Amino acid sequence: MTKKILVVDDEKDIVETLSFMMKARGYEVLEGYDGEEGLKLAKEQSPDLIILDVMMPKINGYKIARLLKYDSKYKHIPIIMVTARGQETDKLIGEETGADEYITKPFEFEEVLDCVSKYLEA
Repeated sequence: MTKKILVVDDEKDIVETLSFMMKARGYEVLEGYDGEEGLKLAKEQSPDLIILDVMMPKINGYKIARLLKYDSKYKHIPIIMVTARGQETDKLIGEETGADEYITKPFEFEEVLDCVSKYLEA
């Protein structure tokens, strides 16, 4: 069965590039461009993994992670946070809100793909 990945970022080029790369690897990809849309898609589609930006309009990534991780229906979904916020305190907040991985921008797309593989091909 094809694994489904939700990519949520307010930077369109990042969403499109990640989406293209994930599709090339055979994943089904859902795209969200702000926090509200991302949370809605996560709850409607229940993806196998979520790649989530932190700083977004409407709802930030930390809040989305917290809402999903504290809901028994979605807490099993791995969340990879990608963000420009690279301070150690930002990473701690990411972990506290339920992010399984924390990758800082600018990132290598291969790094994200390796991370996705770690969770979906285990």
